[in-house]
Amino acid sequence: MTRPTVSHPSSVLLPRGLSPPGPPAGKIHIDYLHNTVQLHSAVQFTPLHGAVQNGGVTATPAAPSGGRADANRRRIMEVAFAELLRDPDASMDQIARAAGVVRRTVYGHFPSRDALIAALVDEAAETVADAHREGRAGITDPAEALARATLAVWEIADRYRLLVALAQRSVTMAGIKLRLAPVRKECVDLLQLGLRAGVFTSPLPPAALAYVHEQSLFGLMEAVNEGALPASEAGRSAATTLLLSAGVPADRTAEIVAAALSR
Repeated sequence: MTRPTVSHPSSVLLPRGLSPPGPPAGKIHIDYLHNTVQLHSAVQFTPLHGAVQNGGVTATPAAPSGGRADANRRRIMEVAFAELLRDPDASMDQIARAAGVVRRTVYGHFPSRDALIAALVDEAAETVADAHREGRAGITDPAEALARATLAVWEIADRYRLLVALAQRSVTMAGIKLRLAPVRKECVDLLQLGLRAGVFTSPLPPAALAYVHEQSLFGLMEAVNEGALPASEAGRSAATTLLLSAGVPADRTAEIVAAALSR
């Protein structure tokens, strides 16, 4: 196929946000065979991927903004979450198709698959923090507050437990724990209150005990993922485990957990 020659940049339709760098120094050559546009022999644009390459440096369009962009981002995250649970190796192409958008739209919000997963983990951490706060709201007894908060958190953790396992490939456990720091701080305060009141007993200081509780929940999530614990029993198991590790007597623990589950 012959290559037509265009004498002015306005003859070429560039994507929104991309424009020629200035008056043409020569001519624009459109290569239909390779689906590229060569501008001044210095700038190359690949229409299908929406990137500009100049001297080996790739620039992508600015992230979308506004209400419609926010709705698109929300939609992409919801679909990505479902797709990654269905197929942990789902690509950005798969996610784009499932969301009903082109790949360029997905990359406009998330520059990489890891960035998308990190955004999902951020959302999960915020949801866990809200659940922990709401679960213990208005409860003065530290043991009851711990049980209610744990059950509330587990509802969220159960939803995200497969995502947490997936996120360890990119976000890493250190990154996940960093995002959970605000929740851990609230756990420390609650445990400290219970220890001072004599409701909890432990050879560990509150901060160390909070880490034990955090790891217990991660362990239970993995146990459910591996089929070692039924998901239907995991919430009760989580609350019971944390109360017992805080030194609450077994009979009192059973009463507290039963009451919390009945609400």
